[in-house]
Amino acid sequence: MGLAGCGEDDPFTRYCDEVADQQQPLTEAAAAGPTRGLLEALPSFRALQEKAPDDIADEWAVVVQRLTVLDEALQAADLDPATYDPAQPPAGLSAADTAAISAAASGLVTDAMRTALDAVQQQSRDVCKTPLSL
Repeated sequence: MGLAGCGEDDPFTRYCDEVADQQQPLTEAAAAGPTRGLLEALPSFRALQEKAPDDIADEWAVVVQRLTVLDEALQAADLDPATYDPAQPPAGLSAADTAAISAAASGLVTDAMRTALDAVQQQSRDVCKTPLSL
């Protein structure tokens, strides 16, 4: 009888392998700046969420959900996150799009989001011995 929880079937091993795989894309995304970097990191975050062990799954759900809402609001308004400036929105942006983007962006600066980001980073350092560049 084999040892349960060892090897590739171990959720922590799969997760830590994914952390290592996503390290370079996350580092590159972080260089893009706070909000743009988080949006560029969204595919990596989704991959990490998919492999996350149960003890960190809720935190990844918060991160991915809030970034997805902002990404969808920007896409619905046909705006590029790299060039969108909330202080100077493009001419013709509807009030509804402005409100949706503002509401989605405000979800990134909450205690819940900060706590979730801190938790996933701590998990990565403690369990995987690999820092996440967020």
